[in-house]
Amino acid sequence: MVRKEIKLALVYRDMWQSSGKYMPRVDQLVRVAEPIIAMGCFYRVETNGGGFEQINLLYGENPNRSVRDWTEPFNKAGIQTQMLERGLNGIRMSPVPKDVRQLMFKLKKIQGTDISRSFDGLNNPQNLALSFQYAKEGGMIAQGALSLTHSPVHTVDYYINLADQYIELGAEEICIKDMAGIGRPVSIGKITKGIRERHPDIIIQYHGHSTTGFSIVSALESARNGADIIDVGMEPLSWGTGHADLLTVHAMLDDAGFRVADINNEAYMETRAMTQEFVDDFLGYFINPQNRYMNSLLIGPGLPGGMMGSLMSDLENNLASLNKWLSKRDKPTVTQDQLLIKLFDEVKYVWPKLGYPPLVTPFSQYVKNAALMNVLQMEKGKERWSMLDENTWGMIIGKSGKLPGELGSEIMALATEQQREFHEGNPQDLYPDELDAYRKKMDEKGWAYGEDDEDLFEYAMHPAQYEDFRSGKAKENFEVLLAKKKEEAMHTGGTTQAGMGVAASLPQQVELNIGGQLYKVDVAWDGAQVSTTEDAKATTPANNNTDLKEILSPLEGRFYLTKSSSEKALKVGDSVKKGDVIAYIESMKVINAITSDEEGIVTEILYRHGDDVEEDEPIIKLR
Repeated sequence: MVRKEIKLALVYRDMWQSSGKYMPRVDQLVRVAEPIIAMGCFYRVETNGGGFEQINLLYGENPNRSVRDWTEPFNKAGIQTQMLERGLNGIRMSPVPKDVRQLMFKLKKIQGTDISRSFDGLNNPQNLALSFQYAKEGGMIAQGALSLTHSPVHTVDYYINLADQYIELGAEEICIKDMAGIGRPVSIGKITKGIRERHPDIIIQYHGHSTTGFSIVSALESARNGADIIDVGMEPLSWGTGHADLLTVHAMLDDAGFRVADINNEAYMETRAMTQEFVDDFLGYFINPQNRYMNSLLIGPGLPGGMMGSLMSDLENNLASLNKWLSKRDKPTVTQDQLLIKLFDEVKYVWPKLGYPPLVTPFSQYVKNAALMNVLQMEKGKERWSMLDENTWGMIIGKSGKLPGELGSEIMALATEQQREFHEGNPQDLYPDELDAYRKKMDEKGWAYGEDDEDLFEYAMHPAQYEDFRSGKAKENFEVLLAKKKEEAMHTGGTTQAGMGVAASLPQQVELNIGGQLYKVDVAWDGAQVSTTEDAKATTPANNNTDLKEILSPLEGRFYLTKSSSEKALKVGDSVKKGDVIAYIESMKVINAITSDEEGIVTEILYRHGDDVEEDEPIIKLR
């Protein structure tokens, strides 16, 4: 009897995103391509998509050059390359105009990407229709991904019918995307079988994170019921919040009677060693050790492995801020484990209230952020839902499409109280074309559009990050962040080879604002201050009037006076009432509106648009 062939896909991008915050640099990716190819067992490799290009920008790397250089060796070897895109959100966390989406597919095919795995965070077919259309027009294979989750509304029949709708709209392949690893194996088998029976010739690809332990069984159930391709990770980044390991999946499928391509073990060891080298070089500083473990506690909240890296980073930062707040008020502090359990419990509470959005990017972040802000606010004695970010509100009122479930009564009451208007039309209609506006901006700055308009695309897709990339600010910020991580590792006993001699790369000068006067301070990292010199550029002297009222930042992040160019920024002399939106803080990938808890006249705005701000620090003064 001829054994059915099961093909394997290496999710090299997702391996990193599921483990930590950053990806290897392009020079590292190009180096590891050859041993991956030499392994001889991969039919496909996931090369880009998701947050890949934003990370390039944060490094100060040209993201489009990275895609071209990284995909080229696979193209030459005949291995298909695939990317992950978020439908209405493209490859960012917020909705994208049609013309930018269309350019993305055309450009990514030119740059060497063969397959677009398109998913919608709410599983709205309407939001993916253009993705399938534009992918095929651009010459890519259009794959529709079913975002799996486990809830009363997400049944086996729900997903089989969803696949029907995707295929009718133009999807040429189907991916069963179990981003949280909480899909029950038998149900995944039934979903696969249902799709296969209705669509005998469609390619079905299974993608599952190993976070809770289900995925290895789910891969087998999916293969037995008609899947053609299984996504795998490999050491040192398999398991944990990542993906089932290549060697385990390969041996399991072989034993189950499937035909799988042989693995070149020498090339495997080279790829494994090189990946570990990247971890040791600098990427390990951004990987929380907890992400290397599987965690059955996540069966309850259902949070995905792909966001656990950023979740643990957010948790660490917010824990420090919360404990600082508690200590200042002589209250007992909390541990990371205590905060984590509180967060998981709160996710289980808020998820149904928010209409059961599938817990996948960006909606997993919205649910997690809403839950985390609730926990933090309640720890401070405030009401639940007192800090709900603008991105989550956009989801609630329909700016991303219809939610699978009904909104909770307390959310509806809050929407009424805040006079939020619900949108029931096509979400894409809310986001008009923008390429011409970005062409004009680039013309004014004297910036070229780039090969195949790739710089135009990048600017329109990631405006703030692209400007920081062009100015060099992004690279400077990343180098400071990396130096900080290395210094922390040295002081906590976590020094690696990459952390040796870090003092030389730390900032040698900082700026301090003392009494309204700006000073530059030279720093020696053995703790000794070298010298202090006054900068000629002094800020406006601080007003020492004790009657001034301060508005404090409720969280740490990046301070913005407006969230769009059409909005009028607060300025000195403006009158502010309690409850007025006075500014915004970007934190945990979402925009939080900051409302005033005081009233008065603005006498001073302590931060500039785009500055980083700490929690509980004054941001605006009133009298």
